[in-house]
Amino acid sequence: MTVETKAEAITNGEPKPNMSTINEFQNLLLETMKGCEQRGEPVIVWTMEVAHCIDEAGLGFPSSDLGILIVSLLTDASNLHKPSLWKFLDQALSSSLVSRIHVLSLLTSRVIPKRNTQPQSYRLYLELLRIYGLVFDALGEESCGEILKSIDLALKLSQTYKTQVVELGHAIVLWLFSIVSALVDSILSDLGLHVTSKDGTSELIKGEDSGNMDIDFQDSEILQTNGHCENIRRLNWHVALDVLGQIIENKKAIVLLRLVHLNMPETFNGLIQKMNFLESHKLVSLKLESKQLFVRASTNIQRILNFEYELNKRKMVGMLTCIQSCYRIPSCYSGSGLSACWIPFDICMENAMNGRQFSVTSSIDVFAETIKTLQVLNCASWEETFLALWLSSLRLVQRERDPLEGPIPHLESRLCILLSITPLAIALVLKDDAVQCCQESDHTSRKNGLVSSLQILGQYTDLLCPPTSIVNAANSAASKATNFSYNAKTMKDDRGDSHIDTSLAAGGDMRHLIVEACIARKLLDTSAYFWCDYISASVTPSPNHLSLERSPWLEFMGGSPLTGPLVDELMEVPASSLEEIEKLHHVALNGSLEEKSAAAKIVCGASLSSGWNIQEHVVRLIVKLLSPPIPPNHTGVRSHLVDHMPVLSAILFGVSSVDTVHILSLHGMMPEVAAALTPICETYGSLVPQTSSHKTSLSNTSSIYMIFSSAFLLLLRLWKFYQPLLEQCIPGRGTIGGELTLEYLLILCDRRIQSDNSVTAGEKVGSDTKSHLDSYPKLRAWYCHNRLSVASTDSGLSTGNPVHQVANKILSTLYGKMTKTGTVSGDTSVSSGSLASSEEDVCEMPVLPAWDMLEAIPFVLEAILTACAHGRLSSRDLTTGLRDIVDFLPASLAAIISYFSAEITRGIWKPVDMDGIDWPSPAGNLASIDAEIKEILAAVGVNVPSCSFGGSLPAKLPLPMAALVSLTITFKLDKSLEYILAVTGPAMERCASACSWPSMPIVSSLWVQKVRRWHDFIVVSCSRSVFIKNQEPVSQLLRSCFTAFLGSYNSKQTGVNSLLGTYISSPGLYPRVSPGFLYLRTCRSIHNVQYINNVIIKLVVEFSRSLVANKGSPRLKSTEASFAIAAVKAREAAMLGSSLLCVSGGVQLVQELYQDSIVNWLLSSRDVHTGTVGRVIEGYAVACLMVFSGASIWGVMERAPSWSMSRNRLKFVSDHMDFVGSVVDGNVWIGRDMITWRAYVSCLVDLVVRFAPFWVMELKRETLVKLAKGLSGWGQLDLAILLLEKGGKKVMGSVVELVSTIS
Repeated sequence: MTVETKAEAITNGEPKPNMSTINEFQNLLLETMKGCEQRGEPVIVWTMEVAHCIDEAGLGFPSSDLGILIVSLLTDASNLHKPSLWKFLDQALSSSLVSRIHVLSLLTSRVIPKRNTQPQSYRLYLELLRIYGLVFDALGEESCGEILKSIDLALKLSQTYKTQVVELGHAIVLWLFSIVSALVDSILSDLGLHVTSKDGTSELIKGEDSGNMDIDFQDSEILQTNGHCENIRRLNWHVALDVLGQIIENKKAIVLLRLVHLNMPETFNGLIQKMNFLESHKLVSLKLESKQLFVRASTNIQRILNFEYELNKRKMVGMLTCIQSCYRIPSCYSGSGLSACWIPFDICMENAMNGRQFSVTSSIDVFAETIKTLQVLNCASWEETFLALWLSSLRLVQRERDPLEGPIPHLESRLCILLSITPLAIALVLKDDAVQCCQESDHTSRKNGLVSSLQILGQYTDLLCPPTSIVNAANSAASKATNFSYNAKTMKDDRGDSHIDTSLAAGGDMRHLIVEACIARKLLDTSAYFWCDYISASVTPSPNHLSLERSPWLEFMGGSPLTGPLVDELMEVPASSLEEIEKLHHVALNGSLEEKSAAAKIVCGASLSSGWNIQEHVVRLIVKLLSPPIPPNHTGVRSHLVDHMPVLSAILFGVSSVDTVHILSLHGMMPEVAAALTPICETYGSLVPQTSSHKTSLSNTSSIYMIFSSAFLLLLRLWKFYQPLLEQCIPGRGTIGGELTLEYLLILCDRRIQSDNSVTAGEKVGSDTKSHLDSYPKLRAWYCHNRLSVASTDSGLSTGNPVHQVANKILSTLYGKMTKTGTVSGDTSVSSGSLASSEEDVCEMPVLPAWDMLEAIPFVLEAILTACAHGRLSSRDLTTGLRDIVDFLPASLAAIISYFSAEITRGIWKPVDMDGIDWPSPAGNLASIDAEIKEILAAVGVNVPSCSFGGSLPAKLPLPMAALVSLTITFKLDKSLEYILAVTGPAMERCASACSWPSMPIVSSLWVQKVRRWHDFIVVSCSRSVFIKNQEPVSQLLRSCFTAFLGSYNSKQTGVNSLLGTYISSPGLYPRVSPGFLYLRTCRSIHNVQYINNVIIKLVVEFSRSLVANKGSPRLKSTEASFAIAAVKAREAAMLGSSLLCVSGGVQLVQELYQDSIVNWLLSSRDVHTGTVGRVIEGYAVACLMVFSGASIWGVMERAPSWSMSRNRLKFVSDHMDFVGSVVDGNVWIGRDMITWRAYVSCLVDLVVRFAPFWVMELKRETLVKLAKGLSGWGQLDLAILLLEKGGKKVMGSVVELVSTIS
């Protein structure tokens, strides 16, 4: 039934038109309408004459004046029952003489409030709303502003929604929501239910005369006399419910209402609450038909919350986006771990074990962000996510079963990641969830997912086998669970003899340690002890139950003094509670000298290395002890740090091991450590040692020189002090980008201090709060001098210069020793430029502040190296002299390394023969080392030339390199000297790599001769030097990584274990390492990493097409199953590529990817000819690489990680999308074929809107509109709408434009 027919059926009578409140033009229109009515013309004639009248007046369509006139006539009391006006309105709306949204807005504000007194008008209004409610007008510029203003005033949009309505699309969205809300409010009111709306939309159902009860009463009397009207009034709410349901089930309405839900969630929630209120109060009493209408309306409103767009599956791009959006992780897991989509976990963890470079960012923060990102990208449940995380951590530990012995992080650091970093990262994920006020169900889902993942973890028995060194710890954890379970059962049985039976012990595994670590962080409770199969069925007596009963920490907490035996036990047994650590801190600050030193040693013992449940507190305590507060009674000029010499000495030597420093780095404490060490270096480097303590510094760990040297060398380990400034400025290094510098570390610590409010008011803070380099003039002077390569000749110094005098004394001492031993060469005369003469008396080393010594040492090195080069000093005397300097002041090793590194870089020194006469010879094993290096590289698919020494010629090294390696092989491999070896190793590796090949194999051969047990470590380290400056070997290694992980046609094993290895070094005649492991240990040292982007893009494209471009067929059949396989293959290639790219260059390399690499790939033409499927997959793979790389660095949440330079996300994502938008708009020409290009754009947009919607919010409106128009033109209308939907309020109008095209 049409509106015209319904108007005749509902209305009757002959009303008189109201001539008030109309302007001159409206009066002309009224006269035209009256003329047609008097002549009895049909409404089509009315429409034609009125249109002619408007056209003659020079006005456009739709006419706002006509709309206002008609609504005024219809709502006038004298015209209520005139069907011709309603018929004309229907014709005017269908002919676009008037704006539909305008007329419906005016009717809404005037009809709904009077629906009880004017039920016929309300019924006809509902019918018009049913027909024209979702038909939107295209308004001209002239009429748009006036109509918008009228709509805003009629529905009070600006007032209700607290926003300025300046765009038609924005007005349509708010108008539709207002209509829906008004209908819901009217239905509630008509059913006798009253809900106060917080958003103010319920004001629409209230009339201007709603407070005039006399008028309402009088109108109700009239209605009672008219049974027909009363019947209409009683049924109107039913019709309104039907119209409501019909409107909101339309896709147009769903899209527009979703905009309200996404951009004004509180307002939309008010609508949900009204529907819930109606459901709870009236649904039971409704008739079946009404109940069905209500269920329909309620279901459609709920559908708005989780509406999924139907992408165009008829096209390959639509199939791709559908496949990846539904991509789920299989529930069955292979022996090598979870599916390939979790490879970033394994790469991130193994990369964190790189001891050659420290991170200033806590691995806890990095892991937490990775967890959240991968959970989103893989569309995984929290159970799957946490299980993948645990398995990656366990694989990391198991890889250490056959380690490379050498000065690198080992099992302690890997266990730190498994049992400390990973639980803390999970705790941060759960904490962020609570802070962000997520729904209760989501938080519960995360907690339940953690519990379920740990329960399932028990099935992976191979990975749960504990390393030998922690078997006792695992057994203790299992015994604790057994005892708890036993006593709980005893108490439940009400036995009077219940007690903790420490004689019970069960076979423990890694899961028991993981559960204990989670319980310590309150991620789990003791109900975990009652999980099925958690406690072993076989319970045997514990052979060490007596030791379990008597804990040394109980004695310490009971007040026992820190004597020798107790100190030894406390160093071997980790603390179990924060209280024990805090008491140690108190003793270290306030105890006797012996107790202070003992407490510091205990802190650096087992509590740090294996106290996984409290490790985060121990590392903070260590930093506190390195920067003790100023005592209240401290006076005088001398620094208070001098009074803490025993504590500082114990701490500095206790944390000097490679694993310990790496644990501090994993916890992100490097900036705080640097800030704590700088005042120690400044203070102790400025002190004059006592004559009794300076002679044998290496054997006296409490001397001023030794404390300075320990602090100074530890500080230098935090950044590559020996590297030329130009190399440090090369972008793209590390997780955060760029090489670390001392200034950056101190600035970062300052920022953390400023944001940390934990310092209590009134506390007297020590000098450690000064973390600006300018606050330490001596350190700053050395630092700046070192950055200038510390290599200036002594010709510019006068003989009276203090530095000249110090250098002269040192040379005199060294020369005197050589004279005594009779090893000095015959010609000992010194030229005018030399610093010492043969006639000077023999004297002891000058007892001076360490800073003065360090300033003079470069000039000493210049003199003795020159003398050696001219034959006036033997190589043995040179090495002995260098060793004497290091023995006297170990910190001088830094000056020696910096000087030799600079001289090697200059390349002005002639090479010397490593013949075993003047210099040590590598000939004994050089050929075998060269062969082993070739075998290692060949095993990972890298081919390099051999050393090729050319017959019997001896190996050669530049003089500075020969001197440096000769010095280093004199050091004893003693644990007390590990702080020296930790500085020497990386520096010597860098220096050897800076020399021409085969310098590195020569150095390696010499060190293998000295330390045979380090053979495998040295050879593997040597093999890495091939990749530092050569691009082709890096490309070959990356290809091997992809082949190992993704496989090839003849691959027998693929996956994580093939990429990173089950062991670090596989057993065999030669050390064998996996390609992924070798790449992760190499990528940080590559000089120019920018080209890696192009290599990875090429490999991702190539491997993603490997299934498509099959050998046996020119193209893959485009069935859904085979297409899905190809898409998954491409996704895995992109996931691997993004992970390798991010660890290679971090933020800078990802920025390069967005700004240049992908753009250049798109602009270039392609040479490989593949079918349509291959080109679509190619575009999809590159889009995945883009999004996965960006998500790995910048995250996918609203706020980018604090360590990822969040402002760059806005810039680089926006810039790339601007470029894509320009190409779509036709302003830029690209070289790629259109199939690849369209696949790239469609998949890129789909990936971003689904996995990183907050990125879309940051894009420009113009860019979003260009992309949406392009997608719409390609048949991807729903994807275009989905993009704009995520763009926020700024693109509401554009959404309406696209929605209007939906049929």
